[in-house]
Formats: sequence, structure tokens, C-alpha cells
Amino acid sequence: MSKAFLVLADGTVFEGTSIGAEGSTIGETVFTTGITGYLETLTDPSYFGQLVTQTFPLIGNYGVIPEDFESRKCFVKGYIVRELCSLPSNFRCQSDLDSFLKSQNIVGIAGIDTRALTKKLRESGVMNGMIISGTEKPEVTDSLLDKIKAYRVEQSVETVSTTQALSNKQNVVAGYPEINHHIFHSDKKIKIVLWDFGAKYNIPRELEKRNADVVTIPYSYTADEILKLNPDGIMLSNGPGDPADNTGIISELTKLVKYNQDQIAAGKKPVPIFGICLGHQLLALSRGCKTSKLKYGHRGGNHPVKEVETGRVFISSQNHGYAVECDSLPSYAKLSFYNSNDKTCEGLTYTDIPAFSVQFHPEACGGPHDTNFLFDKFISNILSNKGGN
Repeated sequence: MSKAFLVLADGTVFEGTSIGAEGSTIGETVFTTGITGYLETLTDPSYFGQLVTQTFPLIGNYGVIPEDFESRKCFVKGYIVRELCSLPSNFRCQSDLDSFLKSQNIVGIAGIDTRALTKKLRESGVMNGMIISGTEKPEVTDSLLDKIKAYRVEQSVETVSTTQALSNKQNVVAGYPEINHHIFHSDKKIKIVLWDFGAKYNIPRELEKRNADVVTIPYSYTADEILKLNPDGIMLSNGPGDPADNTGIISELTKLVKYNQDQIAAGKKPVPIFGICLGHQLLALSRGCKTSKLKYGHRGGNHPVKEVETGRVFISSQNHGYAVECDSLPSYAKLSFYNSNDKTCEGLTYTDIPAFSVQFHPEACGGPHDTNFLFDKFISNILSNKGGN
């Protein structure tokens, strides 16, 4: 195997071996603590623009299983592992991870001390990096470091979002499996609009399990276009990048909030809203909250969140580098969950309209599934609303 190098923005160089495609790539270097679920990580659109470091030392041992993908392709900018398994073993396995990375043109590096890299990122904060493979050790010049430092994750949502509206049946064609058993539903179908900012496949799966017709729409839809679809509920998806960059979406969300407020004032039915991850942040920004970048973010499947109302702690899957600032919450935004480690905001409930959101991922296909009940809560809100005026 040829050599590969990871050059960080502070000039640190890690030497390893090349995996995936050969070449070079620049991205924001982050780490995720998941033990399993590397396929879900690689195909999670929220990782767009990032060099993803797996802290678990052995990756690829169960190979590549297309049924476990969370989107149409791999969106990471680069991949970093300690050891890549070349002989996977699983009855569902269709390929090995190195071949998959090559097919997706993802440049990666293996054989480096990922523990040392993770420690550096925890102490210094996430920083840009560059993976270079198939060449000799690069000379770390000021011009190279300036190039690395200049990188910024941009045009993220428009890159990962669907380009056209998709119905339930079209979702199946696009890769969403059709599911026939339902968990929490009424005899009548409900219609949910999924606003796609980089939605993982398991979000419509969970909604369809609960007897919902899901219409997935592009990020560029306006509030008027959404309301013309006559939805019973609106789902705001996960996605990548700085939430504050999405001024157009935030503006349209503000209009949807105003519509709900006007409906309530007129004694009519509002449209319940549920936001996840980026959707949570965008809804908060539309309500006057502020967001800020975390030092090294929360990524992995073992993050504890505490429910304020019950005091119960849940283990959650997370993937985000920004958070809603608790000090910025208006009177009508009630903190529902917070992170047990650093006390950051993990969930909000709005008291003036039927809307709630969470920073973590209740739909996490790779697990844990502790907070999956939040989809039931959303459906319950919709059914209660349909039984009203």
C-alpha cells in the first residue's frame, strides 16, 4: 500500500497508508466515537465537508452493506482510521470498505495514531486538515498551511438536499425501503412533509412505520409551497454546516411559525413541527435564538442527554458541531433536554405553537434507539391536532 499523510492546520503531520482513492482532499477534521455504524457515518449527509476520524481502532470488519446506507452516496471529504479490515465477515456483506471508498472517490488514511489525533482535537478544537496520498511526504510550507486554513464548509445544504419532491413510493425508488408495520397511528393516513436539509433515510422510515405518507421536499421550498401541500405535520431534517448560513430557510421557517400563530389566534388548526439536528438549530434561529460553534462537537453513538421534565438520562446518537445557546432562549422556548457532559442544549419545546426539536438523532439506525419514542410524540401531536378544529 502507498503512503498517505494527514497535515493539520497547525502543521502537525501524521504518516500512514493510503486507503480508498488516491489524491488529496481538504476538510474539517473531526472525530466520532461510534463503535459500530461506520456505514451510517460514511453516508450521513451531515458529515459533508469533513475529514472523519473513527476513534474505534478497527473499522470495516462487517464490510459494506448497502441496505444500511443513510443516503444516496458518501458525503465525507476524507476518512481516517487506525486499522482498516481487509477481510470482512458478515452474512449481509457485499464488499469491503476500501473498495467502497474507491468507488465513492473518497481519499483516506489508515495506520495513524487516532488516539493522539483525537486528543489533539479535544485540546485544540476541530481544525482543518489535508489528506495526501500516493506521494512522498509533503513539505509543510506556509502556502500549504494557508490553503488548508482557508477551507470552509460551504453550500452544504444545497449540495446534499434532494433536487425534487418525492412521494412515499418515490422514496422507495430512491432507496428508502417500504415498511408495512406501524407503531403508532390512526386508521386514517397522515401526510408529513419532510424538509430535506440532508435527511438520513431512517427519518422517512420511522415516519412510514407510523402510517404516514411522507413527501420529501428540497431545501429551496418556500413556506407557501409547503402549505400548499396541505401537510398534517412538518419534519425538519438533519444536515451539515453552520446553521446561521441558511438565511433563506430561516426566513421561510419564520413564515411557517407566523402561520401557526395566526391559525391558533383564529381558532383554526396549526401544523405541528418536529426538528432534528440542523432542523432543530434552524427552527431555534427562526424563533430568535442564537447558535455557536462547539470546540470539538458531539459525534458518535454514546452521548448522554437528560430530559428536564423527568430527570431521565438517555443515550443518544449525535453528529453536530454547533449548538443552540441556552442563554438565548426566549420565554416561549422551553429547554426539554440538555447534554449531561457539557450542559449544552439538546432539545426545545415551544409553548406558543405545536413544535419541538432535538439536537440528537432519535432515528439513529445504527443505534442507540433510546429516544425513538419522539417520533410517537410527533405523531401523537398530529393526531391530537387533527381531532381539533
